[in-house]
Amino acid sequence: MGPNCRLDVAVKLMDEFSVRTGLTDTATKPRRYLWTDAFAVCNFLELYRRTGDSRFRQLALRLVDQVHHILGRHRGDDSRSGWLSGLNEAEGEKHPTAGGLRIGKEMPERRPEAPYSPELEWEKDGQYFHYLTKWMHALNQVSQEESDPLYHRWAVELVAGIHPRFTYSSPADGTRRMFWKMSIDLSRPQVPSMGMHDPLDGFLTYLELRAGSKQDRMPELNFAITDMTEMCRGRDWSTDDPLGLGGLLCDLLRTGQLMVRHGLKLDDLFMDMLNASTSGLKKFMVGHTLEYPPEYRLAFRELGLAIGLHAVDRLLVLKKGNPRLFEPPEKVETELNGLMPHSKLREKIELFWLKEENREAVTWLENEDINSVMLATNLVPDAFLATEIVTGKA
Repeated sequence: MGPNCRLDVAVKLMDEFSVRTGLTDTATKPRRYLWTDAFAVCNFLELYRRTGDSRFRQLALRLVDQVHHILGRHRGDDSRSGWLSGLNEAEGEKHPTAGGLRIGKEMPERRPEAPYSPELEWEKDGQYFHYLTKWMHALNQVSQEESDPLYHRWAVELVAGIHPRFTYSSPADGTRRMFWKMSIDLSRPQVPSMGMHDPLDGFLTYLELRAGSKQDRMPELNFAITDMTEMCRGRDWSTDDPLGLGGLLCDLLRTGQLMVRHGLKLDDLFMDMLNASTSGLKKFMVGHTLEYPPEYRLAFRELGLAIGLHAVDRLLVLKKGNPRLFEPPEKVETELNGLMPHSKLREKIELFWLKEENREAVTWLENEDINSVMLATNLVPDAFLATEIVTGKA
């Protein structure tokens, strides 16, 4: 599929998403979901860059506004009302992210007295750390595109609001840890375990925000970065889950970008992530899950891996232009070369889900918003990956 055709399909997917979720159709009650909307904001920015059509820019800004006014406030079926932060209406408008942002699940959160059910918890509202970092990234991209520090400030205020609530010292040994899911008001953990890549995702996102700041002192970020540094130390990032693996590959590119663009010394972390990525891809391929029919596959998880493989393409370009910034060079070269053959895997995933008959499967339709948006991200990935348009690689 040529670049123009890919762009046309991405536009169609995002236009349909806009109507379906009430972003452009005033007759439809807006339906916001933080993970999906973070990718969607980046997609709209990229469509604006590629087409010059200002409506995509306006859609990105409108989506940010809707997310803040829906997910930054209590649910309509909750006895509480107003901004999650507890700020009054005027102050809440100025600081919409200060209390975090809801996931956007249809079911209300589990009450404190209700029993915990791992299966049911997936369907209930609350706050996910890894969704919040995606939104920080989206806000940072808007800030850069608009040359407006307000969006960056909202991202930093989101860090300040959620980091102290998600993180804690283990009573057993004092090590720093974090919760995977918190209640809507951030008062209690809903899932006490720690996400495998949450500390890494937080660490890199915080570094991005500090690098993008015009201020010399960022105490909120400096403390949080130090905290995440401790949590990342000595961890094994290996996974064969396609969505987790795709996120790890995206984080690998982000690490490379921070090293090249901002001179950060992250060689050891980069090498650990690179080793985990190559081993994870090998394990994933053993399962042959991409041979299953669509009814037995979750598109957004596979598309997350495909986005990560786009990140590998851009990482190879970055490495080629800055060969001396990656140590040890021979080992990095060997491991990166081991990732190169997997570009065919990305094409296989994309082509499968571009077929309309596969998008008629119940597994696609049940998750249509997130599937469609992440498929569009695969077609125009550069704003999400924080890279320039790469001709012929989009």
